[in-house]
Amino acid sequence: MPSMRATRFFIIVLALACISGDRTRAQTNPPTDLDAYVTRTMKTFDVPGIAVAIVKDGKIVFAKGYGVRKLGDPNPVDENTLFGIGSNTKAFTAAALATLVDQGKISWDDPVYQRLPGFQMYDPYVSHEMTIRDLLTHRSGMGLGEGDLLFWPHTTFTRQEIIYRLRFMKPASSFRSHYAYDNLLYMTAGQIIPAVTGTSWDDYVREKIFTPLGMKSTTISTTAFKPGDNYAFPHSKVDGKLQVIPFQDLDNAGPAGSINSSVAEMCKWFLVQLNHGKFPDRDGRLFNEAQSHEMWSSQTILPIDEPETGPLSALRGHFRSYGLGWFLTDYKGRKLVGHSGGLSGFVTRVQLIPEENLGVVVLTNAEQVSAMESIVFHIVDHYLGGATTDWTAAMKANDDKNEKEAADITKNAASGHAENSKPSLAVEKYAGVYTDPWYGPATIKLQNGQLVFTLDHTPAAVADLQHWQYDTFKAHWRDRTIEDAFVTFALKPDGAIDHFTMQAVSPLADFSFDYQDLYFTPRKAAAAK
Repeated sequence: MPSMRATRFFIIVLALACISGDRTRAQTNPPTDLDAYVTRTMKTFDVPGIAVAIVKDGKIVFAKGYGVRKLGDPNPVDENTLFGIGSNTKAFTAAALATLVDQGKISWDDPVYQRLPGFQMYDPYVSHEMTIRDLLTHRSGMGLGEGDLLFWPHTTFTRQEIIYRLRFMKPASSFRSHYAYDNLLYMTAGQIIPAVTGTSWDDYVREKIFTPLGMKSTTISTTAFKPGDNYAFPHSKVDGKLQVIPFQDLDNAGPAGSINSSVAEMCKWFLVQLNHGKFPDRDGRLFNEAQSHEMWSSQTILPIDEPETGPLSALRGHFRSYGLGWFLTDYKGRKLVGHSGGLSGFVTRVQLIPEENLGVVVLTNAEQVSAMESIVFHIVDHYLGGATTDWTAAMKANDDKNEKEAADITKNAASGHAENSKPSLAVEKYAGVYTDPWYGPATIKLQNGQLVFTLDHTPAAVADLQHWQYDTFKAHWRDRTIEDAFVTFALKPDGAIDHFTMQAVSPLADFSFDYQDLYFTPRKAAAAK
């Protein structure tokens, strides 16, 4: 017969086990208010459709869609609806390269020129020293988004043509000294796959990642969509009104951002990621654990730019860095491994917390970053416990502040310009064909007394040039999903045009509209030079 002391001990252990079991169940199940929270967030940020999924402890515990795939169409979003995942594609590209590292066909520190003959950057030293690892870590010396106008909006350039033009892009900083997010070098990294295997990046990702994981509906390109398929349409606010916009063709930027997937199939991607490359339901691996560690290890240090005070201060971590295809930071004492993705009409978010065996994905069909972030951190707070924040309210307040500041800047610029000034030249003198070293040709024509500007490799980039002040005009694009830009001409002493430069009008313009990196000279002068 047990002693009273032993009996008390048994009762205490049993009670603790029950408490632990309740806590485990609470942490496994999704937030009870998630449906209401998502619905409120969609309304706050004006998002037509959202899909959300959660993976916890090796299982899919939540996968659901909300709203509609397309404004004006009743077809609902569900867990199988495809969305453009944008730059979340980059982790797939890194994983594809990891499989080649496992096979001994490449190493992360192979010089790029050895694997991709003809590869060349502006600086010969960088051309010789850049490694595959450097391609994936945003530290090349290029400026933020430099060269993105070679594919955004859609252009006629091929991947090979875009990579060739890297040699004409002047660096913004020295090699490996600064972080600056780029897309072109991820495209370059993807092209190493056909150079090494003879199989295109597109086919390799399908065969080596999608098929083994059972991602049967995930696609590389929107050209695979057929009428009646379950996919979301892109939406954007055009002149202040939310509307459906055309799909952006990203085939020439594939390895940097062209994948379309659903939350149901992204969960399959999560399960193998959180299992460090091992298939969770059978023997075998997608990649070795050593490669998982490499991809989730800090490669490039980033500045901590979250505010120290204010509604978003809780997101300020102790470190920020970039791995191989993943952003790394911390929150509530846990390491976060994640990425976001944005393209015309879609923004998406992936968040993994390896220590909690937790993965969250939010896919949206509107360009509202705060909507997806609000939902992600509402879910993360539920699983990590501790202090909570009304993220929807906090991010809406932050958005309102940023939009007001941007409006004030734009208003001040408009009120300060010399509206009575005139161009230095007769309007027809600005017409001609101009050339930028990496983009190529742009044409200005005089049509019915109005200057019309085109970026010649970008079919949608047709703008009416409206005089702003002196020798600066505003490119008002006819496709209103493209950010307007100032076009400023510089003259030679004899009055001839020497060159023109560009700058986005709005301070909130996406960095991929990298007008500031362009330097156009008249074609004859460029040819002579």
